[in-house]
Amino acid sequence: MRDPNPASPAPRQPWSHPFRLADLAARKPTRFTLAPDDAAVRALAEDLGILALRKLSFRGELVPKGRHDWELTAHLGATAVQACIVTLAPVQTRIDEQVLRRYLADMPQPEGDEVEMPEDDTAEPLPQVIDAGAVMAEALALALPLYPRAPGAELGAVQGTPPGAEPIVEEKLRPFAGLADLMRQRGTADGRPGADGDMGKDAGKDAGKDAGRESSKKPED
Repeated sequence: MRDPNPASPAPRQPWSHPFRLADLAARKPTRFTLAPDDAAVRALAEDLGILALRKLSFRGELVPKGRHDWELTAHLGATAVQACIVTLAPVQTRIDEQVLRRYLADMPQPEGDEVEMPEDDTAEPLPQVIDAGAVMAEALALALPLYPRAPGAELGAVQGTPPGAEPIVEEKLRPFAGLADLMRQRGTADGRPGADGDMGKDAGKDAGKDAGRESSKKPED
């Protein structure tokens, strides 16, 4: 029985370039070259949350493998402009990536509620339509730097402070930081180093006790 409320297909993006596998040659590669227009490039940059995107190209081919499987290989080229995470200044990155996707008719489906990441992240279940534009967008998103930083920009100390409270710096969040400070203070008060001087302090005490015992012995007649 057909679902009376089928899911609506995903809206086609301006950079989409679908291939219906049933329409492709079954014995030779189908080559493609994607060079989205300015409107599609701007839409993709906005979708990725970056400042600008230039010189975007995606060239490759779809190749039948065996009786039912398919393989997409392509080269992704682009120049991306992102905001520096420190200064928000524009940071330009050149991207040149080789892309591989394998579409398998008999790919095993995950069972149970927990879904584990597959060892081979290039393999996907075989669809009826392969959208080369969607593959391009996904590959570009994965290739973008996670933390773009302008030359010379450095991150300062991490602080988290409620209004009117003492700043909580990263140094104070380390385990045993307070204990190390206390040991250093005790060592300074005794005129000796803190944690590093404990062994020397104990050795000095033992030597003093031994000398006291020797001096307290009376000579025998």
